[in-house]
Amino acid sequence: MSSTDTLELTEVELDLAKPFACVVWNDPVNLMSYVTHVFMTYFNYSKSKAEQLMLQVHHEGRAFVSHGDREKIERDVAAMHEFGLWATVEQGG
Repeated sequence: MSSTDTLELTEVELDLAKPFACVVWNDPVNLMSYVTHVFMTYFNYSKSKAEQLMLQVHHEGRAFVSHGDREKIERDVAAMHEFGLWATVEQGG
């Protein structure tokens, strides 16, 4: 195995080690109070944590609302979709 092969393998391993994140995006449909309610209900966040994330979504356009392995984050994204929120999976968030 050459040093180039080792470098490529190491980069792949590092990519796999990065956690995944559920990103909730701002939308023109859902009320801020509803987004706060969803974060409290699904993620069991305190009201202040849920409001902080909701305001981040509102002002910055998105917020990382959960982190973990890919399967967990895919479940979280699917749940956000069921609540009517726009959400995606992002690696390394």
